[in-house]
Amino acid sequence: MVNIVVNGVERQFDGDEDTPLLWYLRDELGLTGTKYGCGIAACGVCTVHVDGAPAFACVTPVGTIDGAEVTTIEGLSENGDHPVQVAWRDLNVAQCGYCQAGQIMQAAALVDGSETVTDEDIDYAMTGNLCRCGTYTRIRAAIRQAAEAK
Repeated sequence: MVNIVVNGVERQFDGDEDTPLLWYLRDELGLTGTKYGCGIAACGVCTVHVDGAPAFACVTPVGTIDGAEVTTIEGLSENGDHPVQVAWRDLNVAQCGYCQAGQIMQAAALVDGSETVTDEDIDYAMTGNLCRCGTYTRIRAAIRQAAEAK
């Protein structure tokens, strides 16, 4: 039995402990904001927070996070007012939107975990999150805005 807290709610998982966190979140909990992209941790679409740190849900076995706190895009902010979410809306970052939950979760971990955020910090943190539409300029601007607002 694996015990985890997902978006502030205590959960128990009694399935195959090798099950990727992504499938538990989507299929069993109905939290479909976390998307499937590549399945090999190469695109970042499935980024969630595990104990406050970004993690790729597609390659994180549920059995490895017993006792952890998991935050998905649905749990980042009850009212959608996290500084990163506000900046994303203000700057119209999303184009197709498919990668945006993962981008936002990665950016939120950076903003929440840093006193100051430089362009180099953004480049390093966001390297594993791909955007097929190429909205990188708006993503960078939104992260800067969120860091300043924090």
